[in-house]
Amino acid sequence: MPAPTAPKPVVMHVMAGVLRDPDGRVLLTQRPPGKHLAGLWEFPGGKLEPGEEPLAGLARELHEELGITLQRAEPLIRVPCHYPDRELLLDTWQVAQWEDMPQSREGQALQWLHPSGIDPAILTLADRAILQALRLPARYPITPADVPPDQRGVWFERIGRMIERGEPMLQLRLPLWPRELVRELAAGLLPLARHHDTQLLLNGDIEGARSLGIGVHLKSTQLSELSERPLPLQQLVGASCHEALQLAQASRLGADFATLSPVAGTPSHPQTPPLGWSTFQSLAEAAALPVYALGGTAPSQITQARQHSAQGVAGIREFWLA
Repeated sequence: MPAPTAPKPVVMHVMAGVLRDPDGRVLLTQRPPGKHLAGLWEFPGGKLEPGEEPLAGLARELHEELGITLQRAEPLIRVPCHYPDRELLLDTWQVAQWEDMPQSREGQALQWLHPSGIDPAILTLADRAILQALRLPARYPITPADVPPDQRGVWFERIGRMIERGEPMLQLRLPLWPRELVRELAAGLLPLARHHDTQLLLNGDIEGARSLGIGVHLKSTQLSELSERPLPLQQLVGASCHEALQLAQASRLGADFATLSPVAGTPSHPQTPPLGWSTFQSLAEAAALPVYALGGTAPSQITQARQHSAQGVAGIREFWLA
């Protein structure tokens, strides 16, 4: 007779709330001694009771833990988290309005910090994904793949204008260029990018990103070749994904976000069946990191993407039309 299969662990549904003060700081609480992951910091919240609606559970937990009355909140990200002894779903909402001053009612330490100043190493793994969802923008432009190397000057100016206009994050994907030329372009843009707080990412070039101190966007073919995060936590790591297994591998590597494509049909890949928004949402909600919708998407679809559990939209041509 076949050996009986072990029962699947029950998934614990945990609510978390992101509270911002007037200065833009967010509230973190420290897990007390004796609890799972003691000493690490997290966003406040707690376990959902059986039969309890998520928003009602969040309101109850925030009142019990911080003494506040929740008035309005919006979904931010759902993070499934797998530990050796438990399965969690961290259902995170941005708290837009509340009454009373947050205070420690359970003996836990509290601190208010700007998201940009939080060291991800002090957070639980699941809460690191929440932090990235707070930090990452809703738009993610990618340079067109057909730009020839002799247009370096033109594209230096075009990317520079995007940075000056306040674009928070850009991927330099220029497959027709020699790798060293892409690195030179990034190095030339870096002072302007740092002045405007724009994150630059190189496509697939881990060594170049490491040497320049910027981010890298991993190709889907690179995911299976890596066994650990290729850059320090201070440098962004993105990943190109097309299926659930790749999203899971990106999460295991500690990537900060992923793109999932194609959501819709694209002229560049006419033979690739599009995912559609429903399948995209299912895959994004099962991923343990923020996910951008890519492939046939445009900046005008940010709201639609957010309604389908995306961090936002990533794209190429539609993002450079201006």
